[in-house]
Amino acid sequence: MGEDRRLAAVVTLAQGMAAAHTPRESWRAAALGACRALAGSFAALSVWERELGRLRVLVNVGDRAEGEEEFPGDETYPVHQFPEIAEFLHERWAAGGEPNAWVETAAGPATGHPGYCHQRVAALRRRGRGCCVVAPLVLHGRAWGELYVARPAGSPVFDRGDADFATVLASVVAAGLAQSERLEEARRLAFTDALTGLANRRAVDVRLEEAVERHRDQGVVVSLVVCDLNGLKRVNDTQGHAVGDRLLERFGSVLSLCGAMLPGALAARLGGDEFCLLAVGLPADDVVKAADELCRRAGELELGEGVACGVASTEDPIGAVRSARRLFRLADAAQYQAKAVRADRPVVAGREGPDDPVVRLADEPFGDEGGERRRFRGRLP
Repeated sequence: MGEDRRLAAVVTLAQGMAAAHTPRESWRAAALGACRALAGSFAALSVWERELGRLRVLVNVGDRAEGEEEFPGDETYPVHQFPEIAEFLHERWAAGGEPNAWVETAAGPATGHPGYCHQRVAALRRRGRGCCVVAPLVLHGRAWGELYVARPAGSPVFDRGDADFATVLASVVAAGLAQSERLEEARRLAFTDALTGLANRRAVDVRLEEAVERHRDQGVVVSLVVCDLNGLKRVNDTQGHAVGDRLLERFGSVLSLCGAMLPGALAARLGGDEFCLLAVGLPADDVVKAADELCRRAGELELGEGVACGVASTEDPIGAVRSARRLFRLADAAQYQAKAVRADRPVVAGREGPDDPVVRLADEPFGDEGGERRRFRGRLP
C-alpha cells in the first residue's frame, strides 16, 4: 500500500471514530478502519481487565468464524494465555522501547514477535486464518488492550511494513478511544447527580419522554414513583449540612436497592430532597411493592423522618397519559397526598375510585404559579 493510501486510511479511521456517538460505535469504527487499512478479513478490539486478569473482546468485525459475535457478551481469555500484554510490553518499556505490533502465522511466529504464542497460533488454525498482526493499545501511559487484524489462509502474510503500519493505526485508535472516554464521562456527568451518583432530573426527563412515547405508540406500561425525603431540613438545621448530605447519600443507596427490584428501572434524584423511580414495561403492582419497600427501609434510617411516596402508573385508572408532564403531575400529587396524611406507605394515583382525589388534584388547572414543582401545597384535602 502506498504512502498516500495509508495516510488516507489513517484519516478515514480517525474520522470514523470521531463520528461515533457511543463506545460501541467507537470500538466498531476502530476495528473496521484497521481491518480495511491493513487489507484484512477480520479484526477485533480487546481490553485488558487487570482486576480480573483477562482480555475481554469488545468487538469482532469482518468475516467472523462460528461462535464469534460482533459484540460478544462473554468472550474473554486469561491473560496468562497471551503473556505479551502483561509481560512483553513492560519489558520493552523498561528497556526504553515502544509497544510495537508483531505478526504471527498459522505456522508460528513471524515478524516482530514477542515470543511464540501457542494459543494465538492455534486460534488462527482453528478459525481458518493464515496470519494476524497484533498491535498493543496504550492509553494514559498504560497497556489498555490490543488491536488484532487477520487474513484468511492462503492470503499474503503480513510483513514488517504491515506491522509498522499497525503500530501507527494502534496509536490513532488509542487517541480515538481516549476521546471517546472523555465524551462518555462528560455525558455521564451531565446525567448524574454528583452527590448520590444516581441519575439526575435531566436523565429522568429524557427517559420519561421516551417511555411515554412508547406508551402512546405501543401501550407499554410506564410507572413513576416520586418521593420526598422527610426531615432533611431539620437534620441540616440541627446537625449541619454534612450530616444532611450523608442522609441524602444513604437514602440514595436505599432507593437504588429498591429500584433493583424492578429490572431496568431508573433511580434518580430530582433535586433537593426529592427523588424518583421510573419503571417501564413492568406491572404497576410490582412498582407499588418496590415503593412500599422503599417506605419501610426509609423509615428505618438512623437519620431523617422517613419518606413521602407517590406512585402513578399508566396501568391504573388515571385517564389518558399523552405527555410525560401529566404522569409527573399525577405522581407528584400522590406524593403530596402521602405527605399531607403522613402516610408510611405509598399513595397510588387512581386507586380510590372514579373520583380519586389525587387524579382530581393533578388535573386541576393552576394557571402560572411558578412551575411544576411544589404547586400542590395548600390544595390538599
